[in-house]
Order: sequence, then structure tokens, then C-alpha cells
Amino acid sequence: MTYRLLADLLVVFHLGFVLFVCLGGLLVLRWRRMAWIHLPAAVWGAIVEFTQTICPLTPLENHLRRLGGRAGYSGGFIEHHITHVLYPAGLSRPIQIALGVFVVVLNLAVYTTVFLRRRRRRTPS
Repeated sequence: MTYRLLADLLVVFHLGFVLFVCLGGLLVLRWRRMAWIHLPAAVWGAIVEFTQTICPLTPLENHLRRLGGRAGYSGGFIEHHITHVLYPAGLSRPIQIALGVFVVVLNLAVYTTVFLRRRRRRTPS
């Protein structure tokens, strides 16, 4: 039971991390220092999508599930937990690239906004 709970908690954490990668730049609009945490996370998320790498949290979740008496799964976290909701037909290479591009473009837009706001504050009137 403990391993199943740990696996479920890891899924919640993993989902939170994915959301942070996608939307965490919005926190930087409010708290600029959050960029020190968000930028590495966003880069990692984009690399995982562009290279079709499996995040290390996925094998850990599968290991915990097996220890808890359940079967693990193949593929990555997004493919197993999120794709079925967003893309019922399955995760393909073009979809993964689109997700990676989405993360990069969204965060470029947010960080451009942060940069321009900071620049306006420093420029004397």
C-alpha cells in the first residue's frame, strides 16, 4: 500500500512539474527570481520532448508500482497519463515536437514580457 501511495504521489508531483514547465513562466511575471527555478525546468522539459527522452520520474514511478504489486507501464509519463486525456489516439513524434515548441514559444513570450517590463523600469523617463 505504501508503494502505491508513493507512486500516486509521484504522479501528482510529475504532473505538477509538467504544468510548471508549461506555465511556470507566468509566475516569473510576479516573482522574477522564480526564473532561476523555472528556466532549468523549462529547458529540461523541452529537451525531454525534443529528444523523446523518458523523464527519470517515470521509471521511478513504475518501480514503485511494481513494489506495490501493480504493473508498470511502457512509454513516458505524458504518453501514459496525459496523452489519453488530450490525445486519445496516442502520442506521436509530431505531437511531441508540437508540445516542445509550445513550451518554448510560451516561455519565450513570457520572458520577453518580463525583460521588457524590467527594461522599462530601468529606463529613465
